Amino acid sequence: MDILLQQLINGVTVGSVYALVALGYTMVYGIIGLINFAHGDVVMVGAMVATTVVTALVGADPGGMSPWLVIAVSLAAAIPVCAALGWLAERFAYRPLRRAPRLAPLISAIGVSIIIQTLAMMVWGRNYLSFPHIIKPTIYQIGGARISFLQVAIILSAIAIMAGLLLVVHRTRLGTAMRATAQNREVAGLMGVNINTVIAAAFIIGSVLAAVAGVMVTTYYGVAQYTMGFLLGLKAFTAAVLGGIGNLGGAMLGGLLLGIIESLGAGYIGDLTHGVFGSNYQDVFAFIVLILALVFRPSGLLGERVGDRA
Repeated sequence: MDILLQQLINGVTVGSVYALVALGYTMVYGIIGLINFAHGDVVMVGAMVATTVVTALVGADPGGMSPWLVIAVSLAAAIPVCAALGWLAERFAYRPLRRAPRLAPLISAIGVSIIIQTLAMMVWGRNYLSFPHIIKPTIYQIGGARISFLQVAIILSAIAIMAGLLLVVHRTRLGTAMRATAQNREVAGLMGVNINTVIAAAFIIGSVLAAVAGVMVTTYYGVAQYTMGFLLGLKAFTAAVLGGIGNLGGAMLGGLLLGIIESLGAGYIGDLTHGVFGSNYQDVFAFIVLILALVFRPSGLLGERVGDRA
């Protein structure tokens, strides 16, 4: 029972991060029908920028600043970098291909992903960057399981951000324009919606969420590296497909479910296979879920159609 509760806590923590990244995928897909495979690399850039800033601040004044203030400063640095990256990708790699065959923007997204990874390798090198241990581990006991203050902060922050995003989409003029554009771009344009601005805003908002997710990942795991966005992006894409890509609620649900499934799998795979496989095989579960979702429910749990989009 303790192990089950512990894995659920770990799963919700990781799932919160997956959900934030999945929202970036699903927003862009919902509006222009593009699977932005470079989105995971934007998360990586957020993590690398945050790690660099935190390392510089701690090195310049060790013990002089509050750890949470240091993380807030690193987040403030990562957000504009990631937002600019998302805008540049939309403006120069995807916008010229809006009326091209569906395969063209998909290939362009893969190209953008490789370019971002290469630039990150040139800037930060091939080695892992260690995130300084500036947060003292404060542990709480819940029914025999343990949850750290960092995990609580990640979960609550993700919930607040997701609630804020829903408010933006359903209670603001920008959100109304985004929903209108998702329904029919041509008609929305005729009604006075600036399509280019709306699509660029979707990329920027998704990139801001990616920056936050990147800071969470590097703070939680303590490392960052230029290839980390590939696997993280694929898992978040799996979460978006599981929940119903194009559906914001589906992305949140899919992220949480994927995190829980992955953690439960990592916790019990050794017992289920009598020690043949260990917890290091946990990544396999994300792709088993992806295959099962595509085979048995390609529209996802919350049912957005995925029929003919790229």
